[in-house]
Amino acid sequence: MSRRIHFKQKPALALIPSAQAAINTAAQSTSTYTMLPLGAMLLAGSMGAMAQETPGTAASAAQAKTLAPVAVTEQAEGKDSLRATTTSIGKGKQELRNIPQSITVVTEKLINDRNLDTLKEVLHSTAGVTFQAAEGGEEDIRLRGFSLASTGDIFLDGMRDPAFYDRDTFNNDRIELLRGSASMLFGRGSTGGAVNQVSKPALLKDETEITTTVGNHNFRRLTADFNIKTADDAALRINGMYTQATNNGAGSSIDKDGLAANYRFGIGSKDEFSASLYSLDNRNGMNYGIPWIKPKASDSQSANTLINSLDPSAYFGMASDQNGGNANMGSLAHIHRFGVDTELKTQIRKGRFQRDQRAGTVRFAGTGVQPAVDLGNFSGSTVFARGTQLKVQDMDTLNFQSDLSSKFDALGVGHEVVTGVDFSREEKIVYSALSVAQGGVNLVKPNTTAGRPDDGASVDESLRAFREGSNFVAKAYGIYAQDLVQIAPAWKLLGGLRYDSMKGNYSTYAVPTAATTPVTTTSYQQNISNWSKRFGVLYQPNPLHSYHFSYGTSFNTSADTYSYNANSANTDPESSENIEFGAKLDSADKRFNTRLAIFRSTKLNERNTDPDTAATRLLLSGKRHTAGLEIDVSGRITDAWEMWGSYMWMPVARVDKAASTATTVGNRVGDRPGLSPKHSGSFWNTYQFTPAIRAGVGINFRSAQSPADVTAPAWEAPSYATGDLMAEYTVNDQLSFKANINNVTNKLYADALYRGHYVPGAGRIFQLAMTARF
Repeated sequence: MSRRIHFKQKPALALIPSAQAAINTAAQSTSTYTMLPLGAMLLAGSMGAMAQETPGTAASAAQAKTLAPVAVTEQAEGKDSLRATTTSIGKGKQELRNIPQSITVVTEKLINDRNLDTLKEVLHSTAGVTFQAAEGGEEDIRLRGFSLASTGDIFLDGMRDPAFYDRDTFNNDRIELLRGSASMLFGRGSTGGAVNQVSKPALLKDETEITTTVGNHNFRRLTADFNIKTADDAALRINGMYTQATNNGAGSSIDKDGLAANYRFGIGSKDEFSASLYSLDNRNGMNYGIPWIKPKASDSQSANTLINSLDPSAYFGMASDQNGGNANMGSLAHIHRFGVDTELKTQIRKGRFQRDQRAGTVRFAGTGVQPAVDLGNFSGSTVFARGTQLKVQDMDTLNFQSDLSSKFDALGVGHEVVTGVDFSREEKIVYSALSVAQGGVNLVKPNTTAGRPDDGASVDESLRAFREGSNFVAKAYGIYAQDLVQIAPAWKLLGGLRYDSMKGNYSTYAVPTAATTPVTTTSYQQNISNWSKRFGVLYQPNPLHSYHFSYGTSFNTSADTYSYNANSANTDPESSENIEFGAKLDSADKRFNTRLAIFRSTKLNERNTDPDTAATRLLLSGKRHTAGLEIDVSGRITDAWEMWGSYMWMPVARVDKAASTATTVGNRVGDRPGLSPKHSGSFWNTYQFTPAIRAGVGINFRSAQSPADVTAPAWEAPSYATGDLMAEYTVNDQLSFKANINNVTNKLYADALYRGHYVPGAGRIFQLAMTARF
């Protein structure tokens, strides 16, 4: 018989009697481990786990008789509620009230209610997030006005997920946003925060859920969620997705499929193992955007605005434009529970990602074809010219991390310690297209007109030939420790410190303009080491209220985009800090909670080009900050009325210091940086009218905002608000129908901005879903 702590579980909560007895027994049995240093503990935990799995020993049998069950919870809250009370983004599973930093949690129920099929749609439905339209939309995410995705701040189950691909939510249990500096937890990172995707875990139950959705633009989506209990402590979960549409409501076709599997055994026992596979294949189209237009040709560009006569779903790119790619990952995880309050979680993940983006800008044809275009002469005969923008690249990642979390008393006070190590290797290869003179092709794209959206014109993209243009390899490790100390009944102090080391190697491969050889290789290297800090104070006068102050730092290297040049390879990291006062307040019945915070996020030493050092390195002379108020609300106001909301008021966004060479708007002293609207947010309400009928209504909004890096004078995209509706009819526990209308008024708005164009948000979307459970 194996030496295990046995658990009895329910889908959402497994609560076993005699918990305290088990805690005491388990703690005594593992006291030897807790005295070891971390490295030895990793080995001891793994070897111990192997030994404990050996059947048939008398010692194991005896131990099994002495260990009583303990309490363990499952992560099923997100499927049943808009409200979340715990998170895993802070390393280990923690109560939200114990994290002195702003966190927004989008649960699986909210994702399903609003039909949020992609990570971008989820982020669009939260406050403070904006998108730059330059090279693919989703990958250039701004949080609190600072770039997020380009610094690798997207995570999957707490491990970095840095590749550029169109992420789908079919295997997400929830999406978590940690706002503000977070390098103490994750290593290099942006000023704005981090996004964590939480995968659906295998649960100890048999359940199948299949949802079929159809909608306008020939939308068809099938998702299947199979959860199979294979033993008393083991389960397999498989999620699949297939989606097609001629238009996503903003001009891009959809064609993708995905498959994810998770097998867990030893669930809830002393040693729990998990193996996961994930595959996502995208063959989507891509809307690169629509050009800004002046009301009158004689106006300055400060009058630039949207072409309001176009439908949001109008598409003027080529039928052959594509945003393809795939993501494949394999993961192994092991949790060793020394007791109820101490566990060691170790994960390793191998990922391979391919991106094949072949699209192009849409611009007004020049004056050789037509007069200068403005709103006065814009018509169905206005001519658009189509460009060629290629982004073909591969990425391989290998991540390992081990995190130990423990609660104990020492020196007369309570401690909640989280500590760990992580290692990573990331390799990115970027391919360059061969010119005609090098043996490639020059594919000529025909013009189109405003009156002929989606004209079906195409070129044979398969004729293009590519060579390796550059290669980047980064090897990094980090070690951290954080302690939350209960210094008085209502007061806790948090302190954390992390050390990171990264070595980056970058090579570019140039070839002659009329040949593919000889290849000229130029290489750059950089070694980075940095400390990150986190400090917080929590005042928790009762179980319902928690108030906090926090200070944290982060840093991002000059290899943010996985490339170097002669100057950036010699430049130290940028650094930032986040200061925040906030509160997490639960209602008396704990069915409703509110999170609010006043924040100031500052990039302390932004990179700039300065004439004095331009030949050797970039100058870390810049400084900018944003400040404002964030409020999140979630839960049930009454038994029938459930709501979720996220709002940010950011009145302050300012460049404090800049190099003398800064000329573009948003980079000069005193400027408000682009993509930092003062107001942003999203609200969602549902009401259960009868046991069978539920309805929902929501709104997304952003106030006016400018594109980034615009030559003066700047302009603003107009503010907007879009409304969403939902109605659900539940036939019985096995069958339900749900209808959604998103952007009810078919509002045209600029969702992603660039100085040359904007990408409209999705227009009116109708979708009807049937869900079967058995």
